[in-house]
Amino acid sequence: MTGGTLQTEFDFTLPQGYVDDEGTLHKEGRMRLATAADEIKPLQNPRVQSNSSYLTIVLLSRVVTELGDLETIDASVIEELFVTDLEYLQALYERINNQGVNAVETACPDCGEPFEVNAENGSHVTTDSATGGMGSAGVEAGPVSAGGDIGSVGAAESPGFEAADMRAAGTESNESEESESGNPAE
Repeated sequence: MTGGTLQTEFDFTLPQGYVDDEGTLHKEGRMRLATAADEIKPLQNPRVQSNSSYLTIVLLSRVVTELGDLETIDASVIEELFVTDLEYLQALYERINNQGVNAVETACPDCGEPFEVNAENGSHVTTDSATGGMGSAGVEAGPVSAGGDIGSVGAAESPGFEAADMRAAGTESNESEESESGNPAE
């Protein structure tokens, strides 16, 4: 086992930003890695049980720890985000929880060789073959110009939110089975 530290919090900048009741724009924030409880407890929320799409809102309200100078980030804040910001946070959640880094895959425009870059600062990310983990090489600290800016690079596909939505739908299904048969569904 290596003595490296696990990065559990990731800074972000929202594309549009959250506008509070006083008209203040909040763009800079921080998201932490999700725990098992972060994915399980929202399934008990009545709003999630009646509408599985609400799972995204509850889940993000648990893992977004900072947003501008807001004192609390709750479901009502996440509900008021612009769609582009919500999609941005969903993609960030997927990257950091499924890959362990905030990296996106792109390809060299000259040779087509695929590689990953840090989505926040554009630095080249390399695989550490000794540990199998990802580490930032820091050699290329400038923005990546693969057909534009880093924002144009697509995020890797991952099942995180989709799996959580399926679990929420399964919870609804199990509850209806329980009420019909009188026996708890397993």
